[in-house]
Amino acid sequence: MVQWVKYLNMAIFFVFCCCYAYQLVYVGVRFLKKMPREPAKKLHKYAVLIAARNEGNVIGELLDSIRHQDYPKDLIDVYVVADNCTDNTAEVARRHGVTIFERYNMQKVGKSYALDYAFKQIKESLGFDAYEGFMVFDADNVLDEHYVREINCVFDRGYRVVTSYRNSKNFGYNWISAGYAFWFLRESKYLNGARMLCNTSCAISGTGFLISSEIIAGDDGWKYNLLTEDIEFTVDKVIHNEVIGYCETAVLYDEQPVDFKASWNQRMRWTKGFYQVTWKYGRKLLHGCFTGKGFQCFDMLMTIAPATLLTLALLIVNIFAVGYGVYTDHMRVAYVAMTEIWMSIRNVYGSLFFFGLITVISEWKQIYCSPHKKLLYLFTFPIFMYTYIPIAVVALFKQVKWEPIQHSFAQTVAEIRRQDAVENPITCEQRSHL
Repeated sequence: MVQWVKYLNMAIFFVFCCCYAYQLVYVGVRFLKKMPREPAKKLHKYAVLIAARNEGNVIGELLDSIRHQDYPKDLIDVYVVADNCTDNTAEVARRHGVTIFERYNMQKVGKSYALDYAFKQIKESLGFDAYEGFMVFDADNVLDEHYVREINCVFDRGYRVVTSYRNSKNFGYNWISAGYAFWFLRESKYLNGARMLCNTSCAISGTGFLISSEIIAGDDGWKYNLLTEDIEFTVDKVIHNEVIGYCETAVLYDEQPVDFKASWNQRMRWTKGFYQVTWKYGRKLLHGCFTGKGFQCFDMLMTIAPATLLTLALLIVNIFAVGYGVYTDHMRVAYVAMTEIWMSIRNVYGSLFFFGLITVISEWKQIYCSPHKKLLYLFTFPIFMYTYIPIAVVALFKQVKWEPIQHSFAQTVAEIRRQDAVENPITCEQRSHL
């Protein structure tokens, strides 16, 4: 029994290494190679799409940041979908001089349906070919003033889908917002950045991406309606040999949840969505691993694979072994299983801490909060990631629906970049009293 416990733990550890060791290679690539920057030969015309549900408190900052882009104003048109709104989202957007689509449909709820509605409206009024590409943002985002110019450089190189550098507005608020921020920074720098340098496909992540009008026309709008429409889009395009690009110098700032309940619900949706994508596309990705674009299919398969369930299975096996050892008085078995549990917790914490550490070192100047918070939340980042384990279990059995996330940090780019603005983030209520 003792040997069985040891061998099983070794086998699962070996599977983990085989599946995810390539991400350590990605880290090496980022330290050894520099991201090239090629100036654009052409300034392309874009439409910006923003799906917003009751975002009147924060959407103004995004629209201001778009207006302040160092890119010709006549080459950017902005469309806001006020989706089932009961607040002043549409009114705020109109005051900023952008085009508003008001949508009311409580049967088909969520960002994906709002995007498709916007695409259909544009198709009917102007046609998809009125623009060369479509940018998609969430209403709580704000953009670096060079965002459009920078992402245009990568688009101009021939990439038909481009994602960007996802930073956070409120890293320093608490351990929850910092946990999200660490993950997105690491994803940008050490996953998408490395993929770009290795000439394999990147992945879009929720917001801050650009899609060629050719693709939108080919799909006749937005056809991805699973709970994680972003990863569904990515996987479908990778299966069809599309290489998604990444622009590290196109920076957006995204608001992260600060309440654990809101975080739990959001990540429950993400996890359930990953299960849906795995179920729908897993077989095609697995088949793709052995065809022309094998590695990028493998990479995406590992991205959506429920690794947390493998971790949970390992814990359950060892807990069972502990119980067996105590019940049958085989204390050696219980001791070995307890040791394996401790080693698993330690190893996972150490791995996550390592990725957090290299992220905070390389992105130190991009994290806008005090030094002591950067270091403090480095230690809580693995704990934040551990909370995915119960989420992964519940998501297996719970019916999950799309639910809006409340956003309350109304900040400009200048305010975000000041440490005091992130130490004491400006909520919408506070701003109303300024």
